[in-house]
Amino acid sequence: MKKAWWKESVVYQIYPRSFCDSNGDGIGDLQGIISKLDYLKELGVDVVWLSPIYDSPNDDNGYDIRDYRAVMKEFGTMEDFDCLLEEMHRRGIRLVMDLVVNHTSDEHAWFVESRKSRENPYRDYYIWREPVDGKEPNNWGSCFSGSAWEFDEATQMYYLHLFSKKQPDLNWDNPKVRDSVFDMMNWWLDKGVDGFRMDVISLISKEPGLPDREPGINGYASFAVSANGPHVHEYLREMNRRTLAGRDTITVGECCGVTIQEAKSYASSDGSELNMVFQFEHMGLDDENGSKWSEKKVDLRELKKVLSDWQRELHEVAWNSLYFCNHDQPRSVSRFGNNSDAYRELSAKMLATCLHMMQGTPYVYQGEELGMTNVPFASIDDLRDLDSINAYHEYVENGIFSAEDMFRRICYKSRDNARTPMQWDDSKNAGFSTGEPWIMVNPNYVKINAAEQLRRPDSVFHYYQKLIRLRHEQEIIVYGDYELLLPESEEIYAYRRHLGNEMLLVVCNFTDHDTEMSVEELPAETPECLISNYGDPAFGKVLRLRPYEAVVWKF
Repeated sequence: MKKAWWKESVVYQIYPRSFCDSNGDGIGDLQGIISKLDYLKELGVDVVWLSPIYDSPNDDNGYDIRDYRAVMKEFGTMEDFDCLLEEMHRRGIRLVMDLVVNHTSDEHAWFVESRKSRENPYRDYYIWREPVDGKEPNNWGSCFSGSAWEFDEATQMYYLHLFSKKQPDLNWDNPKVRDSVFDMMNWWLDKGVDGFRMDVISLISKEPGLPDREPGINGYASFAVSANGPHVHEYLREMNRRTLAGRDTITVGECCGVTIQEAKSYASSDGSELNMVFQFEHMGLDDENGSKWSEKKVDLRELKKVLSDWQRELHEVAWNSLYFCNHDQPRSVSRFGNNSDAYRELSAKMLATCLHMMQGTPYVYQGEELGMTNVPFASIDDLRDLDSINAYHEYVENGIFSAEDMFRRICYKSRDNARTPMQWDDSKNAGFSTGEPWIMVNPNYVKINAAEQLRRPDSVFHYYQKLIRLRHEQEIIVYGDYELLLPESEEIYAYRRHLGNEMLLVVCNFTDHDTEMSVEELPAETPECLISNYGDPAFGKVLRLRPYEAVVWKF
């Protein structure tokens, strides 16, 4: 297999608004990130992915961009950014920018011009359509509830927005749009950034004619209907030729609706498009009736099947990204593990072991390395996420769920679970800010915080540190092939990795009780324990596993 530094790396995602506030205004900023770079260096990560820092009116927390070449005032200045980039590179950490080019803000200069008249030179930068029978051009829904179309009084036409109405979709079929996007990307790359995470990049090529599609529980077709459109690979190959070729970058595409077959094109080892994709198949396993607003727990057998299919199918033809959490998902330990006092740390370590021992590039979301949990929101007023707030009103007002039922579902699945401030220490506001934070702090910061875990050798932080170090030291973790064991077990996730004459056995108990598995077809030697979340594992023909135990044996 062709080797590459980005295959051997671990990426850490920073959500700047919630990471660290340097000036007491309650909003995280670039100087705050700079102040914590030694923390990231100690953790051992190789790359930082920054969620958007561009100038934005913040309808969707920075994913609605007003100016791609300016920094959001709350976050600082371009001089602050240049300092951040320099300080990261000085520590050997690379920087990945969030590239949001499926849509812009409706306050972006291109859209301000586009909506002025039907004849404006920028009109075709966006997707405009005439009303059909006096209403929306089709039944597509927005990701954030309601129709994906907004009527514009000035020109008596609708524009498409797969997300907020303040996020109009760009028309990638217009070569001038592509020219403008590629020019902007080259501007950032010339500045020295090391790559891009590409927001909803699978949506940029819309199906010709924009036909109606099967409606979901809310009466609209999913926003993902335009995923993997007819020209998406053509446009990404053009992007690659015009911006990435000849540069030593890392690229990952957020690809909702992506299949394994599609991923083989997006992330092909021939390097013609992207290095890897974020797929969502495992993230949809706890959906119900096509809606993510569910309290259902993931079936371990289904999780193993999905992750194993991606491991096997992409081996040697494309590359996997590995994640359980990000800014768009609830906290992984609350969703896939157990966030009780008794089992939170054990299950956080177990989940990390299960993921980081697979083939692919692991992504750590801020606070995941501490075992941060979902948040005990008291009312809808505690939330800031547009997606959660809109869904609450839509589902309750349409009688789909009661207010109490819907709020409970939102508390479990809301993106705001991952967006509350990073828990640095047990001082006021978790050491995030001296001012009033833009969103509530999880009250458990008194016991779950970085300062406490840095002091304690058996903490979740130090466990992540060891997992990252092992990936740098053990080639088999990066390049070995993957073999699932016990596919029908509802309790144990076990798999083997092979490279040359080495083998790893990875065993994870996903339950809160003791269980066991028989070990067959293994070498006669006594294996080395690479890592264990209990610290004293016993090896034998029958492995007895304690609650949420995780062990990696090397033969």
